[in-house]
Amino acid sequence: MEPFPSQPLVPAAGRPPLRLSILGHTEIEGRPGAEALLSQPKRFSLLVYLALARPRGFQRRDRLVAVFWPEHDQEGGRAALRKALYALRQVLGDDAILARGDEELAVNGDVLWCDAAELDLAIERGRLAQAMELYRGDLLDGWFGDTPAFEQWVEMERARLRDATADAAWTLAQRYEAGAELTMATRWARTVARLAPLDERVIRRVIQLLDRAGDRAGAVRAYEDFAARCRRELDVDPAPETIALIRRVRGQIGSST
Repeated sequence: MEPFPSQPLVPAAGRPPLRLSILGHTEIEGRPGAEALLSQPKRFSLLVYLALARPRGFQRRDRLVAVFWPEHDQEGGRAALRKALYALRQVLGDDAILARGDEELAVNGDVLWCDAAELDLAIERGRLAQAMELYRGDLLDGWFGDTPAFEQWVEMERARLRDATADAAWTLAQRYEAGAELTMATRWARTVARLAPLDERVIRRVIQLLDRAGDRAGAVRAYEDFAARCRRELDVDPAPETIALIRRVRGQIGSST
């Protein structure tokens, strides 16, 4: 299994026919004309928010107005929201968006499958390998909303999902290490380093695991890649404790030759 499959995942048999992919690449498929929503940023962003906002499920209309139509008063914002909902239902089907009373809206999970929401569920239920298959890149990579509140929400969710996936990969690495499957352990350790390329605590954990697995050359490469990124993107050197750690690893390489 590759940590980041190159081909889009297809929901299993019996899953909803509409598929919303927002991790690594942005796509909506399963109904004729659905892809046209990608050229309608406000409507597509609203659909994404309804599918992924937490707490998961129904969202209040006044909150949606504040996020997507901050320039309007409540009356004008609610009218714009009704227009956007009508357009979404025209494309996705009347049952794609549910209403609860006059104030709450939600995506119908029986109709629409979302990879990011499925990733959260997989991690919650301990299906970590499935979560790693689902994570093919950052949330809405390259997508730009047209309101500051939505952009801020995307940035927060992007970081949260990346961190959650890095934690899942680290748990897999530890499980494989505990089972003496060191090749798989080091593979997942490198995945963690890719997911958190500038997190110094992460790189130290990765170096230590690679060292314990006997892949000291890999530990040195991981450090050198990290140090180069620090200098290039942050104009800083690694912390003294990270430098001391890699010196110990290099010393072991020298003593074993």
